[in-house]
Amino acid sequence: MDTYGLIGFPLKHSFSATFFTEKFRREEIDAEYLNFEIEDVREIRRIILFNQQLKGLNVTIPYKEQVISFLNEISPEARKIGAVNVVKVDRKPGDMYYYKLTGYNTDYTGFKQSLEPLLHHSLQGNTSQSRTFHSRPPHKKALILGTGGASKAVAQALTDMQIDWVYISRTPGSGRLTYNDLSPAVISEHTLIINASPVGTFPETGHCPDIPYELLTPCHLLYDLIYNPEETLFLQKGKAQGATIKNGREMLELQALAAWNIWNSEDKK
Repeated sequence: MDTYGLIGFPLKHSFSATFFTEKFRREEIDAEYLNFEIEDVREIRRIILFNQQLKGLNVTIPYKEQVISFLNEISPEARKIGAVNVVKVDRKPGDMYYYKLTGYNTDYTGFKQSLEPLLHHSLQGNTSQSRTFHSRPPHKKALILGTGGASKAVAQALTDMQIDWVYISRTPGSGRLTYNDLSPAVISEHTLIINASPVGTFPETGHCPDIPYELLTPCHLLYDLIYNPEETLFLQKGKAQGATIKNGREMLELQALAAWNIWNSEDKK
Protein backbone atom coordinates (compact mmCIF):
# COMPACT_ATOMS: atom_id res chain seq x y z
CA MET A 1 0.00 0.00 0.00
CA ASP A 2 1.37 3.40 -0.99
CA THR A 3 1.66 6.00 1.76
CA TYR A 4 1.35 9.78 1.58
CA GLY A 5 1.36 12.25 4.43
CA LEU A 6 1.57 15.71 5.94
CA ILE A 7 4.34 17.20 8.07
CA GLY A 8 3.83 20.24 10.28
CA PHE A 9 3.41 21.39 13.87
CA PRO A 10 0.95 21.59 15.36
CA LEU A 11 -1.53 19.65 13.25
CA LYS A 12 -4.78 20.69 14.94
CA HIS A 13 -6.76 19.68 11.89
CA SER A 14 -5.89 18.40 8.45
CA PHE A 15 -7.68 19.19 5.23
CA SER A 16 -5.21 17.01 3.34
CA ALA A 17 -5.86 13.87 5.39
CA THR A 18 -9.61 14.16 4.90
CA PHE A 19 -9.32 15.06 1.21
CA PHE A 20 -7.00 12.21 0.27
CA THR A 21 -8.64 9.57 2.46
CA GLU A 22 -11.97 10.34 0.77
CA LYS A 23 -10.29 10.36 -2.65
CA PHE A 24 -8.70 6.96 -2.03
CA ARG A 25 -12.02 5.48 -0.90
CA ARG A 26 -14.03 7.03 -3.73
CA GLU A 27 -11.59 5.99 -6.47
CA GLU A 28 -10.67 2.65 -4.86
CA ILE A 29 -6.99 3.57 -4.62
CA ASP A 30 -4.90 1.28 -2.42
CA ALA A 31 -3.18 3.99 -0.41
CA GLU A 32 -3.20 5.70 2.97
CA TYR A 33 -2.62 9.27 4.12
CA LEU A 34 -0.98 9.91 7.50
CA ASN A 35 -0.39 13.01 9.61
CA PHE A 36 3.19 13.36 10.87
CA GLU A 37 3.18 15.99 13.61
CA ILE A 38 6.85 16.78 14.20
CA GLU A 39 8.40 19.39 16.48
CA ASP A 40 11.61 19.58 14.46
CA VAL A 41 11.86 19.51 10.67
CA ARG A 42 14.92 17.22 10.95
CA GLU A 43 12.54 14.42 11.86
CA ILE A 44 11.63 14.22 8.16
CA ARG A 45 14.59 11.82 7.78
CA ARG A 46 13.11 9.43 10.32
CA ILE A 47 9.68 9.60 8.70
CA ILE A 48 11.07 8.69 5.29
CA LEU A 49 13.31 5.90 6.62
CA PHE A 50 10.62 4.20 8.70
CA ASN A 51 7.82 4.57 6.13
CA GLN A 52 9.27 2.69 3.18
CA GLN A 53 6.08 2.98 1.10
CA LEU A 54 6.01 6.78 1.43
CA LYS A 55 5.73 8.40 -2.00
CA GLY A 56 4.98 12.00 -1.13
CA LEU A 57 4.48 14.60 1.57
CA ASN A 58 2.54 17.79 1.96
CA VAL A 59 4.30 20.44 4.04
CA THR A 60 2.52 22.96 6.24
CA ILE A 61 3.34 25.50 8.96
CA PRO A 62 6.07 26.06 10.06
CA TYR A 63 8.23 24.00 7.66
CA LYS A 64 7.53 25.32 4.15
CA GLU A 65 10.83 27.18 4.13
CA GLN A 66 12.83 25.03 6.57
CA VAL A 67 12.31 21.84 4.56
CA ILE A 68 14.23 23.20 1.55
CA SER A 69 17.63 22.41 3.08
CA PHE A 70 16.68 18.69 3.21
CA LEU A 71 15.80 18.41 -0.48
CA ASN A 72 17.92 17.00 -3.29
CA GLU A 73 16.14 19.07 -5.92
CA ILE A 74 13.64 21.89 -6.03
CA SER A 75 11.37 22.86 -8.91
CA PRO A 76 11.91 26.24 -10.61
CA GLU A 77 8.66 27.74 -9.30
CA ALA A 78 9.35 26.63 -5.72
CA ARG A 79 12.89 28.04 -5.91
CA LYS A 80 11.52 31.32 -7.23
CA ILE A 81 8.94 31.49 -4.43
CA GLY A 82 11.31 30.33 -1.69
CA ALA A 83 8.87 27.90 -0.13
CA VAL A 84 7.84 24.26 -0.61
CA ASN A 85 4.52 22.62 0.26
CA VAL A 86 4.89 19.34 -1.69
CA VAL A 87 7.72 16.81 -1.55
CA LYS A 88 8.01 13.88 -3.95
CA VAL A 89 9.88 10.85 -2.61
CA ASP A 90 11.75 8.66 -5.10
CA ARG A 91 13.43 5.45 -3.94
CA LYS A 92 15.87 2.92 -5.36
CA PRO A 93 14.37 -0.60 -5.39
CA GLY A 94 16.13 -2.88 -2.91
CA ASP A 95 17.93 -0.06 -1.07
CA MET A 96 15.94 1.11 1.95
CA TYR A 97 18.47 3.83 2.76
CA TYR A 98 18.44 5.55 -0.63
CA TYR A 99 15.86 8.22 -1.38
CA LYS A 100 15.64 11.39 -3.41
CA LEU A 101 13.48 14.33 -2.30
CA THR A 102 12.17 16.92 -4.77
CA GLY A 103 10.27 19.99 -3.62
CA TYR A 104 7.42 21.80 -5.37
CA ASN A 105 4.98 24.59 -4.61
CA THR A 106 1.33 23.94 -5.46
CA ASP A 107 0.05 26.70 -3.12
CA TYR A 108 0.90 29.03 -6.01
CA THR A 109 -1.22 27.06 -8.48
CA GLY A 110 -4.17 26.66 -6.12
CA PHE A 111 -4.27 30.31 -5.07
CA LYS A 112 -3.86 31.71 -8.58
CA GLN A 113 -6.55 29.49 -10.12
CA SER A 114 -8.94 30.22 -7.25
CA LEU A 115 -8.45 33.99 -7.29
CA GLU A 116 -8.43 34.69 -11.04
CA PRO A 117 -12.22 34.42 -11.59
CA LEU A 118 -12.80 37.09 -8.93
CA LEU A 119 -10.38 39.72 -10.14
CA HIS A 120 -12.61 41.57 -12.59
CA HIS A 121 -15.96 40.80 -11.03
CA SER A 122 -17.55 41.08 -7.63
CA LEU A 123 -19.84 38.40 -6.23
CA GLN A 124 -23.38 39.63 -5.62
CA GLY A 125 -24.66 38.59 -2.24
CA ASN A 126 -21.08 38.82 -0.96
CA THR A 127 -20.66 35.09 -0.28
CA SER A 128 -17.99 32.73 -1.47
CA GLN A 129 -20.66 30.45 -2.98
CA SER A 130 -22.66 32.98 -5.04
CA ARG A 131 -22.62 32.55 -8.83
CA THR A 132 -24.27 35.84 -9.87
CA PHE A 133 -21.77 38.49 -10.94
CA HIS A 134 -21.76 42.23 -11.56
CA SER A 135 -18.99 44.35 -13.07
CA ARG A 136 -16.38 46.11 -10.97
CA PRO A 137 -13.04 47.84 -11.57
CA PRO A 138 -10.11 45.39 -11.59
CA HIS A 139 -7.99 45.04 -8.48
CA LYS A 140 -4.57 46.60 -9.02
CA LYS A 141 -3.03 46.59 -5.54
CA ALA A 142 -3.10 44.06 -2.71
CA LEU A 143 -2.21 43.71 0.95
CA ILE A 144 -0.79 40.34 2.08
CA LEU A 145 -1.34 39.77 5.79
CA GLY A 146 1.50 37.60 7.08
CA THR A 147 5.01 36.83 5.86
CA GLY A 148 5.28 33.03 6.18
CA GLY A 149 5.73 30.37 3.52
CA ALA A 150 2.18 30.56 2.19
CA SER A 151 2.46 34.33 1.76
CA LYS A 152 5.41 33.85 -0.59
CA ALA A 153 3.31 31.76 -2.98
CA VAL A 154 0.56 34.38 -2.81
CA ALA A 155 3.05 37.14 -3.57
CA GLN A 156 4.45 35.33 -6.62
CA ALA A 157 0.96 34.65 -7.97
CA LEU A 158 -0.01 38.31 -7.58
CA THR A 159 3.20 39.38 -9.31
CA ASP A 160 2.46 37.07 -12.22
CA MET A 161 -1.09 38.50 -12.40
CA GLN A 162 0.42 42.01 -12.52
CA ILE A 163 -1.04 43.06 -9.19
CA ASP A 164 1.19 45.20 -6.98
CA TRP A 165 1.37 43.97 -3.39
CA VAL A 166 2.88 44.73 -0.02
CA TYR A 167 3.36 42.53 3.06
CA ILE A 168 1.68 43.51 6.33
CA SER A 169 3.38 42.32 9.49
CA ARG A 170 3.18 42.93 13.23
CA THR A 171 6.87 43.90 13.19
CA PRO A 172 8.59 46.54 11.03
CA GLY A 173 10.90 45.40 8.27
CA SER A 174 12.25 46.20 4.85
CA GLY A 175 9.62 46.12 2.11
CA ARG A 176 6.67 45.70 4.45
CA LEU A 177 4.14 47.74 6.38
CA THR A 178 2.86 47.17 9.90
CA TYR A 179 -0.79 47.03 10.92
CA ASN A 180 -0.35 50.52 12.38
CA ASP A 181 0.45 51.79 8.87
CA LEU A 182 -2.99 50.87 7.50
CA SER A 183 -4.33 54.37 6.99
CA PRO A 184 -7.54 55.25 5.12
CA ALA A 185 -5.42 56.01 2.05
CA VAL A 186 -3.68 52.60 2.14
CA ILE A 187 -6.95 50.70 2.58
CA SER A 188 -8.66 52.69 -0.17
CA GLU A 189 -5.81 52.08 -2.62
CA HIS A 190 -5.39 48.36 -1.88
CA THR A 191 -8.75 46.79 -2.68
CA LEU A 192 -7.53 43.18 -2.52
CA ILE A 193 -6.65 41.93 0.98
CA ILE A 194 -5.37 38.39 1.53
CA ASN A 195 -5.00 36.78 4.94
CA ALA A 196 -2.01 34.47 4.59
CA SER A 197 -1.54 34.20 8.35
CA PRO A 198 -3.02 31.51 10.64
CA VAL A 199 -4.96 34.11 12.66
CA GLY A 200 -8.59 33.04 12.96
CA THR A 201 -8.04 29.33 12.37
CA PHE A 202 -10.17 26.90 14.40
CA PRO A 203 -10.26 26.75 17.38
CA GLU A 204 -9.13 30.39 17.71
CA THR A 205 -12.18 31.59 15.79
CA GLY A 206 -12.66 34.71 17.89
CA HIS A 207 -9.49 36.29 16.51
CA CYS A 208 -8.85 38.15 13.25
CA PRO A 209 -6.07 40.23 11.69
CA ASP A 210 -5.95 43.74 13.17
CA ILE A 211 -6.97 45.81 10.15
CA PRO A 212 -9.40 48.78 10.14
CA TYR A 213 -12.48 46.91 8.93
CA GLU A 214 -14.63 50.04 9.13
CA LEU A 215 -12.70 51.39 6.13
CA LEU A 216 -13.65 48.50 3.86
CA THR A 217 -16.17 49.04 1.06
CA PRO A 218 -18.06 46.99 -1.57
CA CYS A 219 -15.04 47.63 -3.81
CA HIS A 220 -12.87 45.41 -1.62
CA LEU A 221 -12.21 41.69 -2.02
CA LEU A 222 -11.11 39.73 1.05
CA TYR A 223 -9.49 36.34 0.50
CA ASP A 224 -8.65 34.14 3.49
CA LEU A 225 -6.35 31.15 3.01
CA ILE A 226 -8.05 29.62 6.06
CA TYR A 227 -10.89 27.20 5.36
CA ASN A 228 -11.80 26.18 8.93
CA PRO A 229 -14.04 27.85 9.90
CA GLU A 230 -15.69 28.36 6.53
CA GLU A 231 -16.30 32.02 7.34
CA THR A 232 -13.60 33.44 9.60
CA LEU A 233 -14.08 36.59 11.65
CA PHE A 234 -11.88 38.33 9.04
CA LEU A 235 -14.37 37.39 6.33
CA GLN A 236 -17.40 38.14 8.49
CA LYS A 237 -16.21 41.66 9.17
CA GLY A 238 -15.46 42.23 5.49
CA LYS A 239 -18.86 40.90 4.49
CA ALA A 240 -20.54 43.29 6.96
CA GLN A 241 -18.92 46.18 5.07
CA GLY A 242 -20.19 44.90 1.71
CA ALA A 243 -16.88 43.43 0.57
CA THR A 244 -16.66 40.30 -1.57
CA ILE A 245 -15.25 37.35 0.40
CA LYS A 246 -13.63 34.01 -0.41
CA ASN A 247 -12.18 31.32 1.83
CA GLY A 248 -9.28 28.97 1.13
CA ARG A 249 -11.08 25.67 0.57
CA GLU A 250 -11.03 25.80 -3.24
CA MET A 251 -7.35 26.76 -3.17
CA LEU A 252 -6.60 23.74 -0.99
CA GLU A 253 -8.51 21.39 -3.26
CA LEU A 254 -6.69 22.70 -6.33
CA GLN A 255 -3.26 22.48 -4.71
CA ALA A 256 -4.01 18.97 -3.42
CA LEU A 257 -4.93 17.73 -6.91
CA ALA A 258 -1.75 19.31 -8.27
CA ALA A 259 0.24 17.51 -5.55
CA TRP A 260 -1.36 14.18 -6.49
CA ASN A 261 -0.35 14.67 -10.12
CA ILE A 262 3.24 15.41 -9.05
CA TRP A 263 3.51 12.35 -6.79
CA ASN A 264 2.19 10.05 -9.50
CA SER A 265 3.67 11.67 -12.61
CA GLU A 266 6.00 8.76 -13.42
CA ASP A 267 3.16 6.25 -12.95
CA LYS A 268 1.24 7.95 -15.73
CA LYS A 269 3.99 7.95 -18.33
